[in-house]
Order: sequence, then structure tokens, then C-alpha cells
Amino acid sequence: MEVNFGAVFFTIYALLASCMYDGAAGKSTDKPNIIIMLMDDMGWGDLGIFGHPAKETPNLDKMAAEGILLPDFYTANPLCSPSRAALMTGRLPIRNGFYTTNQHARNGYTPQDIVGGIPDSEVLLPELLNKAGYRSKIIGKWHLGQQPQFHPLIHGFDEWFGAPNCHFGPYNNKNTPNIPVYKDAEMVGRYYEDFPIDKKTGESNLTQIYIKEALIFIEAQQKADTPFFLYWTPDATHAPLYSSKDFVGTSQRGRYGDPVRELDSGVGIILQKLRELKIDNNTFVLFTSDNGAATYNRDSGGSNGPFLCGKETTYEGGMREPAIAWWPGKINPGGVTHQLGTVMDLFTTALELAGVESPTDRIIDGKSLLPALLNNKVDPDRVVFYYRGNEMMAVRHGLYKAHYWTWTNSLQERARGVNFCQGENVTDIMTHEQTNRTLSPLLIHLGKDPGERYPIANHTQEYKTVMKTIQAIVDDHKTNMIPGDPQFNWCDSAVMNWSPPGCEKLNKCLKGPASKPYKCTWPH
Repeated sequence: MEVNFGAVFFTIYALLASCMYDGAAGKSTDKPNIIIMLMDDMGWGDLGIFGHPAKETPNLDKMAAEGILLPDFYTANPLCSPSRAALMTGRLPIRNGFYTTNQHARNGYTPQDIVGGIPDSEVLLPELLNKAGYRSKIIGKWHLGQQPQFHPLIHGFDEWFGAPNCHFGPYNNKNTPNIPVYKDAEMVGRYYEDFPIDKKTGESNLTQIYIKEALIFIEAQQKADTPFFLYWTPDATHAPLYSSKDFVGTSQRGRYGDPVRELDSGVGIILQKLRELKIDNNTFVLFTSDNGAATYNRDSGGSNGPFLCGKETTYEGGMREPAIAWWPGKINPGGVTHQLGTVMDLFTTALELAGVESPTDRIIDGKSLLPALLNNKVDPDRVVFYYRGNEMMAVRHGLYKAHYWTWTNSLQERARGVNFCQGENVTDIMTHEQTNRTLSPLLIHLGKDPGERYPIANHTQEYKTVMKTIQAIVDDHKTNMIPGDPQFNWCDSAVMNWSPPGCEKLNKCLKGPASKPYKCTWPH
């Protein structure tokens, strides 16, 4: 059956747009607006400014020319949910509970059957910004738990348009329900039913809706003279890939390049709206991605540039992300900072912008990036910890990276066609068994060897001197580590999206099975 995407989406969007914003508590003109644009599975090498030969990201390239590039920026985990939890809390996933102890060093996330989610004990960025009079909205994928107690509006956001899970499907609504799409606290439809995604052609209008939602929110807050936090998290570059009619088939990069072009266009539209409203000089914008490109998807994954491997791994390709900061009149245009940074720093940076103190009752891993972004002051003592599940796999300090554990994925998975390091084979660094290197970590100089191919010999003076410093950092880190309660240990089909809030109004409530918890298994 042929689907009229335009008619379907116009009807849905007209209904949603009719819901008027009710303004926000408190008015302020001296606090900068904050926009974080978090892409999904977009690689470091996907942008023209980072060297991709297709040069299909003119708006992001312009954003970099008008702002500052962060080529040494990292996620906190090589998979989506833990990375997003780290951004929202300013804390490593091992601290905020977004990991599992069921298996060693395994990546976990929040599929439909996960019992856990973001704990109430964690304090999220929008909760703190609300204290300073900010109105906050998330547009796109949440991925910090699909049960109502984990939803964005329970944890500080004032508005939400998007989904709690990734856009997998379509499902049969008997064994597995289709993922709901929410407008604030209630669902307004489901993926593939009310929000079509044509898996044959890749066509869907979701990104256009996310762009329009952003514009409406920005205009409403500007009119109300209210400082705002916009968390824009479209997921079009996560498989199954999708883009709207005007972008389908337009990229020389194939189906993956189509959503990259559309997202680039969306960034340009949003920045232009800030200019038109004359609030660009009072709006801080940062663009990045949740983890490295999914190089295991040969035909539908992005590029990690010169870096080794990709998503799911703690090699550079899995955790180093594209990042651009933009703030006209405050950030000098055309800059580059080699400050080591992570998504957790966005938490602390946003709080400093808003004049809100970070929590003092817990360890906050994020540090403010403002000295580097505004004054080009680089802190040489910054450290990046590369975690995979419950294990610290590697550490970066300065230009040196030490691998304490190495692992790509198992030979059994490779035999089934899953390869996290597609087309690459670096002997003794890429290992198909979890390999403990803690007695003699592999040391890489990322300035000379960004592809992590040539470890420094452990008998050299360079190795001994550098590892003495790094080992002291690791010892201190582990001494002060208090892991959070693991959220990825238990699964249960009964907690899936059978009857989300609002399903009664749409006649879309489904009957789920009786509760039968079981231990989650994580193959990666």
C-alpha cells in the first residue's frame, strides 16, 4: 500500500502545533540560552570541516567557521544510553548506574524490555537550570528509560517531543509493541503507524518535525523573554536510516549521507532562526554526537576519519566525536581548541553559563569548557576515561593514551557478520578476546599515531615516564570510585511500551504479558 507521507505528517503536525506554549516562569535577558545538538551514531569524520571529501555539511562547516572546533572531544561511553546519561548528569556511567554487572566489560543500553532507567538519585541538567528560570525542552530520542518514572518531564524538562527508545521496528504489537512518540507527558502515536518510516526507501518526515518543533520552542521563549535550554536529539543517522523526501537519494554517500545532509540543513535553519530573532549573541550552541559511527554497518554507517574502529569500542573511533561550539560575539570565529573535553563537560559548562552551582554532594566528572572556548586557555591536566560497561578500558592524558584492556568483539560474532572494526586489522591492539593489559598497558602517542597502530615499547624511558604519571591518575580514580546501582541488569517483557500514558485517548493501548524478570544479556 502506498503511504502519503505528506498528508499523514501534516495532519499529525497540525494537531501538535495547535497546542500553545504556556510561557515560562521568570523572565531574564542576562542569562544565555543554551542549545545542545546531540546526533546519533555520527562519526568524527562525517563533517566536511573534519575532512570528509563529500563536503556535504556546508551549514556545520559554516558553524565551525563562525565558532570553534573541538577535535579532541569525547563521549563517556561508546554506546548511546550511557553516553546520554553522562551528558545529563555530568557523571561517568559507572557512577550514575548506566552499566551492567551481569557480564564483564559489556555495553548496555535501554531497549524496550529494560527494567532500569535514570535513577531518581541523579540530578539532571534541566532540573538545575530550572532553578535559574530556564525553560527546557527535549526534541528527539531520550533513551534513559521508557517507563513513565524515567521520562524527561519527571527529571526536569518542561516539554518533550520525541520517543523514549530508538526507532526500531516495525513490530507486530503482539510480541513487541511499536515505539510511542510523545508530546510532553502523553503519547501522540507510534513509529511506523502514525509516524511512518519507509524502510525500503528510507523516507520519513521525522527530522522535519524535529526542526519545526525547535523553531516553535525558540520563538515562544524569545517572545516570553525566557532563557531556554533546548536539547535537540534527532536520531536519523542511527539505523534504520531515514530522511525526508527532499533529501532521499541526494547524497553521494548513499542512504547514510541523506540524513547527514538533512541534519546539516536543520542546524543551519535553527541557527538562522536565532539570527532572525536577534538572540544569536545570547545563545550558546554546541553540536556533537553520542558515540562514534557504526562502522559495523558497511552500507549504513558513517566515518570516523583516521581513527581506529567505531561504535561499541573504546578505540578512538568509538569515542572521539565531532564537536563545534558557536556563540557569536563571545566565541572568536574560526578557532580550534585542543582542550580535552567530554559530553560530561556540557553539564558543567551549561551550569556555569546559567550561574548555577554544580552539586557538591557527589563527584561531578564534567569540567567547564568556557576557559578554552572563550579565552583559549587549555587545561593540560584534563583526563579522559574510556569505559566499556563496568570496566575502565583506557585512559588519555595529554597526547598519550594507555589501553588497560583491549577488545573489539568476539570471533563468534565476527562469524555471524558483526565486525566493529570493519576493514581494519591491527595485530595485538585489536583483540577478539577481552585482554587484560593492566600489568603493562599499551601506550599510544595520539599526536603521532591517531590510528592507534604503533604502541610505544614498554622498555623505553618515554614509556616508563609517561606510565608513571598515568598510573597515579588511575590509582586515584579507582580509589575514589563509588559505582552506582547498575540499571542494566534486569529485563522484563512486561515493562515494554504496551500502554504508555495517553494511549487510551488514541485507542492504542496494548495488552502485555505478565511480569517475568530475567537477567539481561549483553553480547557486546
